[in-house]
Amino acid sequence: MTVFIFLIVLVALILVHEAGHFVAAKWSGMRVDEFGIGFPPRLYAKKLRETEYSINLVPFGGFVRIYGENGGTGTDTEGRAFTDKSKWKQALVLVAGVVMNVIFAWVLLSASLVAGVPRGLSADELAQAPDAALAISTVLAGSPAEKAGVVAGDRILSAATDAGSFSTADAEGFTTFIADTIPGNAVALTVRHSDGTKETVFATPELHVAPSHPERLALGVSISAVGTVPVAWYAAPLIGAEATWHLTKDTTLGLLAFFGSVITFSADFSAVAGPIGIAGAVGDASAQGFFALLTLAAVISINLAVINLLPLPALDGGRLVFVAIEGIFRRTVRPVVMQGINLAGFAFLILLMVAVTFSDIVKLFAA
Repeated sequence: MTVFIFLIVLVALILVHEAGHFVAAKWSGMRVDEFGIGFPPRLYAKKLRETEYSINLVPFGGFVRIYGENGGTGTDTEGRAFTDKSKWKQALVLVAGVVMNVIFAWVLLSASLVAGVPRGLSADELAQAPDAALAISTVLAGSPAEKAGVVAGDRILSAATDAGSFSTADAEGFTTFIADTIPGNAVALTVRHSDGTKETVFATPELHVAPSHPERLALGVSISAVGTVPVAWYAAPLIGAEATWHLTKDTTLGLLAFFGSVITFSADFSAVAGPIGIAGAVGDASAQGFFALLTLAAVISINLAVINLLPLPALDGGRLVFVAIEGIFRRTVRPVVMQGINLAGFAFLILLMVAVTFSDIVKLFAA
């Protein structure tokens, strides 16, 4: 069932992405020869007017085949080839898929906000969330929290010392509670792990843990208040847009850092997920409800958008580089050169996918 749901999500995101290319190409007056879901071998195809619509066996992808996009020639003499159009129209077609993925993510996040899904809460919203809790986003290496077994994704339900206890979702109040702990005294933290299990762990706050406040006792965690509070339908689009912006920005910075580490041979593949890891996450989200699945689909959609915009051969971003080069130097890149570079880029992406998938398998058996 998990695999089936994963394929549905993947196909939906691919349809949205390729629909962006398709609509932009049609609007630009380009001849679209094929709109394909999946990669060959072909299972089904039907031609409507000039465009063939196909469903293919390998579901991990999709494509829009636009006449002349790879520099080839054909029988169309009406100026409807990709290369016959202005550079800004070519760029528009290439960017359209990414834009559609971001818009789709915004729609999904806005719908989830109206339905009510766990999210970061402001101080005014805490009283409205019956499931409000402190969520741990990061744990510093070597910190008291890490030594106690606390991990990112845990939720702090309560904290207690000999002097008192703390059980609200007030992040600032929790930080103050820890800072006021008697030096050397342990704090009993009741946490709920991501798998739903509860555990009480003991951690002793220390000085020089928090880089911004070294003089303050701290556990070495970043926390925020989270909970479920539905958003009014008229406010959801604006809040959803803000969430989409922050998610896109953080995803971009994270992926740039990851690809930079790949180039320097210092990549930590355990920090990323391939098809197996994503399928597992989709299964977990679907178990939490339909709107939790929509939220995860939005995250995947943004990741797909950012990855496609990277300036790597075989991706939309790499093809944008070719368009920019041709626009600057007023010369067309030879098809054989373009195909060779794209082939090398595709080989790199396949090797990267194999490495990430291998990491997924290692994590699966280590769990």
